[in-house]
Amino acid sequence: MNASDVLARLRTFANPAVTASMVRFALPINRALGVATPQLRRLAREIGKDHDLALELWATEVSEARFLAPMVDEPGRVSVAQMERWVRDLDSWGICDDCCFELFDKTRFAWRKAMEWSRRGAEFEKRAGFALMAALARHDREAPDTQFAPFLCAIERESGDGRNFVKKAVNWALREIGKRNQNLNRAAIERARRIHAIGLPSARWISSDALRELQSSAVQARLIIKAERARTHRRRSDQDGRPGQSRTSRT
Repeated sequence: MNASDVLARLRTFANPAVTASMVRFALPINRALGVATPQLRRLAREIGKDHDLALELWATEVSEARFLAPMVDEPGRVSVAQMERWVRDLDSWGICDDCCFELFDKTRFAWRKAMEWSRRGAEFEKRAGFALMAALARHDREAPDTQFAPFLCAIERESGDGRNFVKKAVNWALREIGKRNQNLNRAAIERARRIHAIGLPSARWISSDALRELQSSAVQARLIIKAERARTHRRRSDQDGRPGQSRTSRT
């Protein structure tokens, strides 16, 4: 498939009802065809991974093609220059979050770019920084807790930005970090309280919403279960590593 083939397929899925729903969710429709996300995902699975096609799709500027591009791109072939081109092109929260959760968080530049973009002035570039933090908190299972400390500092630093799509992403990043494990939950709660003390309307909203979720019984119960599973896994790993205590010898 080339970009023309994909656009032809996308046009067959066009639905005015989808376009109407995009308006309700504050997504621009001037370059949209009106294709539902499940159809985009099915098409992405059909296409498979194709870096060159992803670049072609992004260049069309059609909204659905830009949603599809990060789904089919190959993270290992993504360059810093490409990430910078795409982040400057962002014109909606939807494509911003799609890029961060489908592609950018899987690149080797993700951690650095999250911090860099969090300082940007443009609304969607800054949102990308915090959406990328949220994606890394959710997806990078190997990252140590200490790696999230700079993110928490950035979250506090930018909590006074009252722009809607920025403050929601700042809040999102704080909540995702705080749901990662018990240690980071405590760190995120402490940071949320510091943010609340800033006193600005956006900071109060960010902190109050985050504290409501992070201190909830549902989140606390899930974190207890995760901690117990982690302890069980460590015990089994320790046992498997002892001399003369292989799985075979114990059965």
